[in-house]
Amino acid sequence: MSVIIIEDEKPSARRLQRMLKSLEVNAEVMLHSVEESIVWFQNNAHPDLIFLDIQLSDGLSFEIFETIEIKSAVIFTTAYDEYALQAFKLNSIDYLLKPIDEDDLAIAVKKYQERAPRQQAVTLDFNDIKKLLVNPIDRDYKKRFSVKVGQHLKLINIDEIECFYSENKGTYIYTSDNRNYLIDTTLEQLEEALEPQIFFRINRKFFVNINAIKDMVSYTNSRLQIKLNSYNEQEVIVARERVKDFKAWLE
Repeated sequence: MSVIIIEDEKPSARRLQRMLKSLEVNAEVMLHSVEESIVWFQNNAHPDLIFLDIQLSDGLSFEIFETIEIKSAVIFTTAYDEYALQAFKLNSIDYLLKPIDEDDLAIAVKKYQERAPRQQAVTLDFNDIKKLLVNPIDRDYKKRFSVKVGQHLKLINIDEIECFYSENKGTYIYTSDNRNYLIDTTLEQLEEALEPQIFFRINRKFFVNINAIKDMVSYTNSRLQIKLNSYNEQEVIVARERVKDFKAWLE
């Protein structure tokens, strides 16, 4: 099995190389930048497996895929947080969170070896993944919403909003002063607009603000009921399939 490591931090690359060697996997080639990697792939047979850091010294490693059609399996190594890693889960890409744990590495290698005969070239839409991997600090999330009140427009700052909810085909804001306002936005559009550390979509109908949560109570069918500071018009329930992600988001 031929393996290469693409990692801009040389001590990290050498550590991964040693860890792989203890698993009887030799990674003789180590590359340290997007530019160096592109040149290497243009002039060498592609390996079976690549351990690839996301953030290299001269850019995101996805730029390699924009130039070269990679014919190898890829395991990403990353220090990105769990929110960003949703991209990988959704696209069934393997990843290892830094600092890399020996047991996690062994599992990833074994997983690759078991499916290697069926392995296909990487053919994912990396532009979509890059959008999710942008540092949340650099993302331009909504800071306020404008709503129509009679003949007037009112500005509502994001920190005044306890939740967003859908009802009768409309989307509403509920504010900390017990008011609700209809907005011209769908919940799906809000997923791109809201800061993920502050707002979480708990089910098909609700986004909740972490700062507005007053209490959380176990509910039927392994669900959770959320009590907000002001909103009490209907039950706010975390869908069963979202409970695990919701608990991770709280931390």
